[in-house]
Amino acid sequence: MTLDAVTAAQLSERWPLASVLVVDDEPGMRNFLEKTLQPRVGQVFAAESAEDADELVRRHRFDLVVLDIALPGKSGIAWLKELRERGNSFEVVLITAFADLDTAIEALRAGASDFILKPFRVTQILSAIQHGLERALLKRENWVLKRTLSQRTPPADGLVGRSIAIRGLQAAIQRVASVGSTVLLCGESGTGKELAALALHRNSPRAAGPFVPVNCATMSPEMIESELFGQAQAGTGDSGPRKLRDGLFVYAQGGTLFLDEIGELPLAQQATLLRVLEDRRIRPVGSEQQIPVDVRIVAATNRRLADEVAADRFRKDLYYRLQVVEINLPPLRSHKEDIAELVEHFVATLAPQLGVPPIEVDADELVYLQQYDWPGNVRELRNLIERSLILGALNVSALYQGLARMAVGSGGNGRPAPPPAPTDLHAMEKQHIQAVLDSVGGDKTRAAQLLGISRRTLERRVLEWNQT
Repeated sequence: MTLDAVTAAQLSERWPLASVLVVDDEPGMRNFLEKTLQPRVGQVFAAESAEDADELVRRHRFDLVVLDIALPGKSGIAWLKELRERGNSFEVVLITAFADLDTAIEALRAGASDFILKPFRVTQILSAIQHGLERALLKRENWVLKRTLSQRTPPADGLVGRSIAIRGLQAAIQRVASVGSTVLLCGESGTGKELAALALHRNSPRAAGPFVPVNCATMSPEMIESELFGQAQAGTGDSGPRKLRDGLFVYAQGGTLFLDEIGELPLAQQATLLRVLEDRRIRPVGSEQQIPVDVRIVAATNRRLADEVAADRFRKDLYYRLQVVEINLPPLRSHKEDIAELVEHFVATLAPQLGVPPIEVDADELVYLQQYDWPGNVRELRNLIERSLILGALNVSALYQGLARMAVGSGGNGRPAPPPAPTDLHAMEKQHIQAVLDSVGGDKTRAAQLLGISRRTLERRVLEWNQT
């Protein structure tokens, strides 16, 4: 296989979603580059001048631009400087038939990522484009990785279970994944909304693109727009042209943006998000440039957004825009028949991660787990299994602290048996939560982490008890 064939194979395999713009005033060169790139990247656009290319940049998203320096009217370097001033950060490969060292230095200072002299071989241009797209992808992946590591997000354990409720959820995800519609995931905290969003992404045509999760409840109101849409930062002194710090929408280009806890978004930012969903364009904070975006939105909430709309805490128009497809995730108490499979799954996945031997869960202990109401849902069960693996045995006593464990009668295995089945599960749930609160001195944030629920859910439960 020739070097050209190898490079072409790499491009076609790796960049099916990449969008490239070719800007050259020579029809022959434009046609050559278009025909060379069309079978190897997702989209190819072409323009014969900087002015025509500028219109395309305002209407479409590009990962890379192949730009001739000598153009009629505005030169390629002059236009590149303008692009950087406006905050466009895509990769640029400059090509020219006439160049010296000063021109090359000026091109690189203007923000070009590569510089090629005409006439060039096919392998040269393909290699430059491949390296440029790799740089763009690497910047995106590094940013997403840093953000993921800075947040405590549940691992992609999958939607485990064979109950009617889970099979219905899995079927709904399969149906919806193939279309590009916005999806609203509803359900209590800990029911696996992020896992459902990830399943939607992985089963969609966008699976090759990034999956970018963001928790709207963890972002300060002052930083939400810059986090989502990016921010223009002016250069000072010799620091260069105006730069753009990309936001989550840019890093999710070609993929899925998961907006968790969408009900926590302030009203002002709700209006901005609505415009983005309608126009498919974002405007970074401090910039006049609008950037086209190609992102599927999956939102999630543990609130009843219809009630939030009625209380004027959530925009009705945004609610209807998000609610194109609504999927409800069942609480664990409604499909307790899946607990045995979930326990087996968590033991198998967490034990190697923790570097500890797996634990055995007998039938009596499973019955005991099925008697509990699980206010923290699957997340609370996972946290229980994680703590139990560290301790070396199933820590079911943690669910009902204060209940004495009875000795096994004729079993002869020497293991403690679960206490009698509780007669009032809601009372036992209250007792457990109160015991956890007492153990951390009333620290609701820490108690919510131990329970595997959000602080808001914990506060709502406590408020309900105080009103009864």
